[in-house]
Amino acid sequence: MAEPAYALPETEAARWPAQGEWTWEDYLALPDDGNRYEIIEGTLYVTAAPIYDHQFSVLELAGELRNFVKARDLGVVLVAPFDVRLPGVANPVQPDVLFFRTDNAPQAGDKSFMGVPDLIAEVLSPGTSRVDQHVKLGAYEKVGVPEYWLADPKTRSVTIYSLNAKSGEYEELGRFGPEDRVRSALLAGFETPVAPLFPPRKP
Repeated sequence: MAEPAYALPETEAARWPAQGEWTWEDYLALPDDGNRYEIIEGTLYVTAAPIYDHQFSVLELAGELRNFVKARDLGVVLVAPFDVRLPGVANPVQPDVLFFRTDNAPQAGDKSFMGVPDLIAEVLSPGTSRVDQHVKLGAYEKVGVPEYWLADPKTRSVTIYSLNAKSGEYEELGRFGPEDRVRSALLAGFETPVAPLFPPRKP
């Protein structure tokens, strides 16, 4: 996770910056090799292609959000890969699922988004759990993402963090298990059962 996820020739390796010094320009020079690259506080993070459970949950979660948002004309729901440049913190991140209010949404033709999404959801994988639960949680809190969701296929649960407007810190809105229905503070009236967000288990 600390360096580009492939062997670079020595003549090329010298041009990659040290951890803590990565920039948007460095990101643009990375290869399109199937890995997801993100830069948070100048540190490069590399994620390999996700497994089935992850992708299943991403699409189910995005679908539920999109149906709710579209029916009420609230904005736009997107899924990765899409570069989000969080001012002063991440350049870029590629969250699994994103919600933008209509007046805060990317425009047609945009290759990236500079600003703060209204809701971000990440689906945990064995290789990304630490980053999603700690590094990204801190980054999203720092820039003021109003709501952050963590979906965990292993425990089949969804944890939602809501930003306290006064303290600027996340508060746990709830941990929703397989028998529960997910509810959002940001999207009033949204709720959906947790169990179908994850792949069915074999009997």
